[in-house]
Amino acid sequence: MRFDLDALAARLPARPLTRFAPSPTGYLHLGHVVNAIYVWGLARALGGRVLLRIEDHDRLRSRPEFDAALLEDLTWLEFEPDAGPVRQSDEPHVYEDAVARLAHSHRVYACNCSRKDIAAAGDATAGNEVPYPGRCRNLQVPRSMFLVPGSGLRVEIAPGEERFIDALLGEQRQDPSRQCGDLLIRDRDGHWTYQFAVTVDDVRQDIDLVVRGADLLASTGRQIRLARMLGRAEPPVFVHHGLLLKPSGEKLSKSSGDTGVRELRASGASAPDVIGRAAALAGLVDEPRPIRASDVDELIGRAEL
Repeated sequence: MRFDLDALAARLPARPLTRFAPSPTGYLHLGHVVNAIYVWGLARALGGRVLLRIEDHDRLRSRPEFDAALLEDLTWLEFEPDAGPVRQSDEPHVYEDAVARLAHSHRVYACNCSRKDIAAAGDATAGNEVPYPGRCRNLQVPRSMFLVPGSGLRVEIAPGEERFIDALLGEQRQDPSRQCGDLLIRDRDGHWTYQFAVTVDDVRQDIDLVVRGADLLASTGRQIRLARMLGRAEPPVFVHHGLLLKPSGEKLSKSSGDTGVRELRASGASAPDVIGRAAALAGLVDEPRPIRASDVDELIGRAEL
């Protein structure tokens, strides 16, 4: 199949805004390059714009050297954003403000449950996600405990299905209350969670199109729900593309240095070589060939997906 770009454009404003949102917890690898191909390819094909957002909500693993390296690698690859970079750490108050807005109309409560506690409450076999059982929901923890170290924050998620149409995968149905239960928005170390931070960002930055790997498909329903709770009536359009996998079936990892852009640069590969290799591994072209970042819109328009 191919992207129906006309149908996708009909669901979006005239100049849609999407985002490329790496985390500075490691160096860029070919999996990130594939995502960049899709992000810039769709943005350019649709006459849209790309915001570069550095998702450094994980303050324990984010490093300045990784931040600098990913900017350097993107410049070398010639994936130039139309706006940014912006960093989640630049404006921590926006997440505090979002919690305050949620607490006005929804139950936000302190939670001291560990992952071990949650796993013990359900079936965690075969990597299944265990929904939070609601153990702390009715403890009436005072609001002063919200900022106490060792206590996380959750927002109550009511039962109900979220339906959305993924531009690649078609109609999807998810019930966040059954998948994850009440959503953790700040962990016990005081860090904003991925689910919360990216939803707040997509709302406040008016992101129209979210393009990301299929490993995040299960997150979409809860993010749509949370965005509505924060006041966004219509969600962005979502595109979840395939991942690059190791022979073992595991996805590529920044932490293990799989097919790193910096290593490929050091070996003498050119930027078009790296983009072409990533495109071939993703099945966007039949075999590796040099592809410039300025040509990825044509690649996305022609590729069999």
